[in-house]
Amino acid sequence: MEMVKQVNAIRYEGKSSEVIETIVNDEEIEMTINDNFTRRFSISPNSLREFTVGYLLGEGLTGSVDNITNISIEENKIKAEIDLADFDIRKELVVGSDCFGGWRTKIEFVGKVKSDYTLNKDDLLEAFARLKKEATVWKATGGTHIAGLVYENNFIAIEDVSRHVAVDKVIGAAAIKKYDFSKSFIVYSGRMPADMMIKIARVGIPIIASNAAPTSSGFSVADEARITMIGFVRGNRFNIYTHPHRISF
Repeated sequence: MEMVKQVNAIRYEGKSSEVIETIVNDEEIEMTINDNFTRRFSISPNSLREFTVGYLLGEGLTGSVDNITNISIEENKIKAEIDLADFDIRKELVVGSDCFGGWRTKIEFVGKVKSDYTLNKDDLLEAFARLKKEATVWKATGGTHIAGLVYENNFIAIEDVSRHVAVDKVIGAAAIKKYDFSKSFIVYSGRMPADMMIKIARVGIPIIASNAAPTSSGFSVADEARITMIGFVRGNRFNIYTHPHRISF
C-alpha cells in the first residue's frame, strides 16, 4: 500500500488557485494475537510485519522473536501467533500507546536496562542529521513522524503517522535482523512520554533522543529504568535528562 496519495485542493496565497496536494495515507489496521486478543490502530500501511514484531516486543507480549510462530497479513488484517504459556498474563500488562492509564503499576514489570554502551555526541548529532534526510514522506506531506535505530554501522529509518508505531517498526526491523539492542540507540521525532520509555526499556535499548520534549511521566520511567533520555536535539544542541554517563563529549 502506498504511503501517500494525491488530492485536489484550493490554495490561497494572495489569490486562490486549484492545486494537487500530496497527503499521507493512514489506515485502520486490526491485529489479532492468538485468536483471542485484538487491537486496532490507525497507522501508515507500510512495514506491517516489522510493526507486528516491534509491537509484540515493546508491549511485553513476547520477550523474543523466536516465540512468534506465525505472522499473516491480508490487506488491513494482521494475525499473529505467540507460543508462550503465560501469554494470558502478559496481555493484561499491555499499556496502550494511545492512553496514559496504568503505566505507574506496569513499570514494575519492565525491569532496568542493563547496558554499558556509550555514544559520542558527534555520532548522535550525525544520526539525527541522517534521520532528517530520511524523512522523505514528511517533507512531501508534513504528516508523519520518523524513527531511526542505529546499531554499529547500520541505520534503520521508518516513517509513520504515529510516533509510537514508527518506533515499533524500527524495533521490529532490528529484531528480525537480530541486532543487539543493548548496543543500539533510537533517534526519533516526537514527545517522550511514559509508554514510549516503557516500550524501549522492555527491549533493552539504553538511549533515546528526540527533537522534542520529555514529559514528567517519561522522565520518571527513563530515570527508573536507567534509560538515557535526550531531548531538543536541534542543530548542534541537545539536553540530557537522565543517565548522562552514556554520552561522551
